[in-house]
Amino acid sequence: MPRRSKYRKQMRRTMKGDATRGTKLSFGDYGLQTTATAWISARQIEAARRAITNFTKRGGRVWITIFPDKPITKKPPEVRMGGGKGDIEQYVAVVKPGRVMFEMSGVAREIALEALRLASYKLPVKTKVLIRGEVN
Repeated sequence: MPRRSKYRKQMRRTMKGDATRGTKLSFGDYGLQTTATAWISARQIEAARRAITNFTKRGGRVWITIFPDKPITKKPPEVRMGGGKGDIEQYVAVVKPGRVMFEMSGVAREIALEALRLASYKLPVKTKVLIRGEVN
């Protein structure tokens, strides 16, 4: 959740097109790149981060290159129409195809690939692993 935002509630908007920034490895040697469009909640990002750090036994370094800054509202169950917009339920990060979500370095290649594979199971999008120096 962001520390401050100008407005508490946002419109949903469309999620068309591919990512224009954050599509290449910037920090680490290995990365997890999305191949689809989705909202990724703060809980899913944390679950993926835990999967990576747990598998690497807290070795190496992990960078999370997405941030959940979009508030998603929801009305309570069995509430009649009207009465304004619902309360904020969760915060999500909007990802488009090509966006690198996680990067890591400082561990062996096999460990990094397996850790990123485990993290991909926690996310609601199809992903692929990027390796620095290789054409993907």
